[in-house]
Amino acid sequence: MSRAVILDKPMNAPLAVYVHIPFCPTKCGYCDFNSYAMTGSIVERTVHSLIKEIERSPLRGRSAKTVFFGGGTPTFLEESQLIRIFETVLKVHPPAPGAEITSEANPGTVDMPKFKAMHLAGFNRISLGAQSFLDSDLITLGRVHKSGEIERAVGAARDAGFNNLNLDLMFALPGQSIHGWRQNLSRALNLQPEHLSLYCLTIEQNTAFYKLKLRGQLNLPDDDQQVAMYDECVQRAAEAGFTQYEISNFAKLGRQCLHNICYWNAEEYAGYGPGAVGSVETEAGRIRYTNLKHPDAYCAAVDAGKPIPFESELLTEANLRTERIMLGLRMNDGLSTANLHLTEKAIQKLASRDWIEVDSAAIRLTPAGRHFCSEVALELI
Repeated sequence: MSRAVILDKPMNAPLAVYVHIPFCPTKCGYCDFNSYAMTGSIVERTVHSLIKEIERSPLRGRSAKTVFFGGGTPTFLEESQLIRIFETVLKVHPPAPGAEITSEANPGTVDMPKFKAMHLAGFNRISLGAQSFLDSDLITLGRVHKSGEIERAVGAARDAGFNNLNLDLMFALPGQSIHGWRQNLSRALNLQPEHLSLYCLTIEQNTAFYKLKLRGQLNLPDDDQQVAMYDECVQRAAEAGFTQYEISNFAKLGRQCLHNICYWNAEEYAGYGPGAVGSVETEAGRIRYTNLKHPDAYCAAVDAGKPIPFESELLTEANLRTERIMLGLRMNDGLSTANLHLTEKAIQKLASRDWIEVDSAAIRLTPAGRHFCSEVALELI
């Protein structure tokens, strides 16, 4: 990995813009994202530094096809702090017509006035981290909200004018049964969101859950139960009028998450904030970079005028091919086979297992194959 980022001569087409807010009320037991349960002056200092980073961006002037505030918890910030960062993004990356502008939100850190201010400022989509509608699950996960706050937050978002709402839910939680998962799905569907993101819990290193698992103290559903939970959400979402367009994502007509589709299509995106990742075209080729992660180190670099990314990589054709396969397979539209030089042996092997279906232009995972996406990708690579 190089220690410098080549961003001196970026291209000019619209791109996706990601802004990382690294603060949370608490650090959840399963979370390995770049997030910190920090309060006090570091929060405002980070807001100030983030604004500086955006204003100094070598990508300045490129319009935004999508904007996504993630974290962490963007709504952990005070309303005025969040809007200051957002207004800077709009100045530096004027939104293209019809741009999707999303903020993640925690049900325990929002109310109608905050949502109203966000809507008036220009946000047009909310992604609400519900995770579960059972308080016992939320306590296990370390979430700060209660189940009733999810309904309240959805109502507040609707009252503020948002007509594009995603709910995040997780399954295969410690001690979770198929009955409990069905309850979660029912309560989520009753709220009539435009989008659902339904993720299987994965146990990552450097998390509290990983330590519990090593000690044998994490009672997780077995593989068959996880498959049953996934199949249940696919069926229930379809019955409720959602179209599955990606392994874990379901949308009403025209409400797919355009920002995430940019990632899955391996398109360009700018990343701002501590730990943010970006991937942009330059005259040297496609560059992927990662910003300094800890807020203190990030702010010190911004204040000193030093490089903010701590690592960068010039992606080779092999890198790009691998990413295209791994990301493209996740989409229900399938992986375009153009210029991938896939071997017929690998394709036939996967087809014989009923993991993929193939036509003249694309490879698609079958319903059975969605349970083996990583294995399919490795075989094709």
